[in-house]
Amino acid sequence: MIAQSMKVAALLLGLFMVAGCGVDGEPIRPTLNAGVGVSSNGVHLGGRVGANKGPVSVTVGF
Repeated sequence: MIAQSMKVAALLLGLFMVAGCGVDGEPIRPTLNAGVGVSSNGVHLGGRVGANKGPVSVTVGF
């Protein structure tokens, strides 16, 4: 499950990087947030990837 989430996150990040370079017009600003939590239940990974263009922001979390 975590490996599949990481693949999806890497794919989205790659797409945002291509769109962010400005090839197809004004560039967008990609964002990335990642975190690791440790508790008595174990280690938890989480993160978000997103993009900002003007007043519009799109974010996907896992």
